[in-house]
Amino acid sequence: MPTALLLAAALLQDPAAPSSGGLEGRPPADQASPIQLLIDRAAPGDRIEVPAGTYAGDVFIDRPLTLIGLGRPTLLGSGHGSVVRIRAADVVIEGFAIDGRSGGDLGRDSSGIHISAPRVTVRACQVRQSLFGVYLYAADDVTVEDSEITGIPDRDPGEVGSGIHVWNSHRFSLQRNRITGVRDGMYIQSSSHGVVQGNRAGQLRYGLHYMYSDDNRFEDNVFEDGAAGAALMYSRRLVFRRNQFIHNRGFASVGLLLKHCDDVMAEDNLIGDNARGVFLDGSYRNQFRGNVIAMSDVALVIYQSNGDNVFAGNAFVGNLSPLSLVGKRTDTRFDRNYWSDHGEPDLDGDGLADRPYRLTSIFDHVRGNLTAADLFSHSLAVAALGAAERAFPVLDPIPVVDPQPLARPPALTAVPTERTAEFRSAASLGPPLLLLLVGGGLLAAGGRSWARSAA
Repeated sequence: MPTALLLAAALLQDPAAPSSGGLEGRPPADQASPIQLLIDRAAPGDRIEVPAGTYAGDVFIDRPLTLIGLGRPTLLGSGHGSVVRIRAADVVIEGFAIDGRSGGDLGRDSSGIHISAPRVTVRACQVRQSLFGVYLYAADDVTVEDSEITGIPDRDPGEVGSGIHVWNSHRFSLQRNRITGVRDGMYIQSSSHGVVQGNRAGQLRYGLHYMYSDDNRFEDNVFEDGAAGAALMYSRRLVFRRNQFIHNRGFASVGLLLKHCDDVMAEDNLIGDNARGVFLDGSYRNQFRGNVIAMSDVALVIYQSNGDNVFAGNAFVGNLSPLSLVGKRTDTRFDRNYWSDHGEPDLDGDGLADRPYRLTSIFDHVRGNLTAADLFSHSLAVAALGAAERAFPVLDPIPVVDPQPLARPPALTAVPTERTAEFRSAASLGPPLLLLLVGGGLLAAGGRSWARSAA
């Protein structure tokens, strides 16, 4: 299997649906929290305030109520299952530290908070040491906001679950959460009409792992330091705005992967410092507009199985290669993008370079069809081959061009820059990229980040 497909193939190893072992029910008396007595005595709609302290055992909520932690009390689970099990609509849980004690059963989706009821709100909670952080199981209209989820240290990704797991749950809202050290930051499957906004997920496998889910919106999120920032499959009509897909590195890593995804709009995103910036396979009618795609080994990986995709008004800055084209053709259209390595003048002053920008080269053709070529992508021989081929073109097997490239970087003021100051230094990325950045005049200077310079 080609290396570029390894990541996509790995996505398919996850089960199509949660375990059929059944929902966790009420914990036995010797595993129940002392708070359970308060819940069992509450009338529907009651507000229960829990003072600071540590409360050992699991909690089962089977009626609408509000459970508020004062001074962030700790719910210390039994270690046998989910710490908080919500089975009633119209529940609010807020202000708790929830500790799963590294216990439970992946096959039964044991979580810090497991929800299987509509209209639940989780707010300002800290979940740690749980197999899954917050799990939505056929739970519509659920909100998870302002919470922090950390995984179980020293566990392999296959031994833990996702930070926030959403299955068959519609109109969900995930806002301003922080997720680290889990298998996938967010796993969303068979769930539609949701909003994911202002979250940060890093130091994990995939920041966003996503399947069979249509009509969802992602804004102002950061997906970083994983095998993939976002890996999306078999979905339609998604919107990505002002997100950051950064620092996703490894032999088959990618910032944003679309496999069999159609009608996606991606605009004003920062896609930087990835092994591969954007990966497209079997995807149609997707629009990429006003993004910064920068400092990656390969900016774009495009398979011939795609159709009617458009890249317009983006800034491609400091990438080692603009394109790895896998196959013998592509109808992907490039329209007025900025390419930092183009170097053509604008003699008539219309803002466009006087000659088209050709994305493909001899080596990129080899790279796209012989994945072992990646091993040589940083070599001086490859740089020399590219320069010679541009000066004396003798082979152009698959011409891909931007016919009217921008002569100057566009003013992409909506692209986020909050995290750019924390990017790895150019020197740490190796001599070839450092030389490319110096040659392009795009190194940070006077406190300005490279992304702000590109904008």
